[in-house]
Amino acid sequence: MNITKTRAVILPQYNDNLIRALLGLKIEEIDIPELRSDDVLIRLEAAPCNPSDIAFLRGGYNIVKPLPAVPGFEGTGEVVDTGENARNLLGKKVSCFSQDDADGTWAEYFRVKASDCIVLKKGMEMEQAACLSINPLTAIGLFAMVEQAGNPSFIVNAAGGQVPDFMRMMAAEKGIEVINIVRRPEQVAHLKSEGQQWVLNNTDDYFTEQFKEACNNLKPAFAFDAVAGDMAGQLLNCMPGGATLVVYGGLSGQAVSGLDPMGLIFRHKKVMGFNLNDWIAGMDRETFQQYTDFVQDQFIRGKFKTTIQGHYKLEEVVTGIRTYIKSMSSGKILLIRSE
Repeated sequence: MNITKTRAVILPQYNDNLIRALLGLKIEEIDIPELRSDDVLIRLEAAPCNPSDIAFLRGGYNIVKPLPAVPGFEGTGEVVDTGENARNLLGKKVSCFSQDDADGTWAEYFRVKASDCIVLKKGMEMEQAACLSINPLTAIGLFAMVEQAGNPSFIVNAAGGQVPDFMRMMAAEKGIEVINIVRRPEQVAHLKSEGQQWVLNNTDDYFTEQFKEACNNLKPAFAFDAVAGDMAGQLLNCMPGGATLVVYGGLSGQAVSGLDPMGLIFRHKKVMGFNLNDWIAGMDRETFQQYTDFVQDQFIRGKFKTTIQGHYKLEEVVTGIRTYIKSMSSGKILLIRSE
């Protein structure tokens, strides 16, 4: 298939001020890079906006591409062309997660490595497949720590998000109790309506006392934090000896702070980060296939479901992202083709 150009979202420059970064986004027709032997060309079906994409637009993510660049780390679509060593994927519906310097998924056609693709199973919905990699696999990677430690109770901060949602589903199947930390009363009400016993609003006047009580009752071994800032320290300080704070996001835009050094020194508490790319790189292809098969099966059976709050054409990218950042807990937004 001889496709040489594509319309794409273009980021001309990074800007720590997100609104300015968004207003700088453009829609342009660009050349599609030549496919290498292990590359595929995907016709976009849908691509989400994740917190990592927001950090990338601001220039605050670990991945910094040469500019101008096409944003977007995750997406789904049909393989319409391939390099010599990837012919087996031609015509396949795939989901992908890619952080290649030259390419991004916010384009009508985009190039990725064949090894970054997950071939979709029959019954896997395309809009759910758009969000197949980052959040579900992060949840599985984090939950693996819980399983390896013998299934103790754990804490999730920013508990209204999709990663905590997937983790709660897996915890429920094993009878593991979860302490959920949120910021709004409606999130408390929603999670309690789903049967969660421990749901705390960290803006409440009595949050610290309630959180200490929860920790005393459940003795959580892990706190999984997507926010960072001073709340990270507050979480670990209240946890029992030997507990671990796992930071997998930085939604606050602030450094991890407020840690009690005595807890680290004398109570054997720990702080660590979780990077999805490193976790995936540490496994062989067969193990990765087992995880992705498990994730797809969960979606097909309806046990996993990513909430989608809106669909936006590429030209509507600014409107879509502004909607997303106003209420990330309301679900993902998807960017779709204009046709």
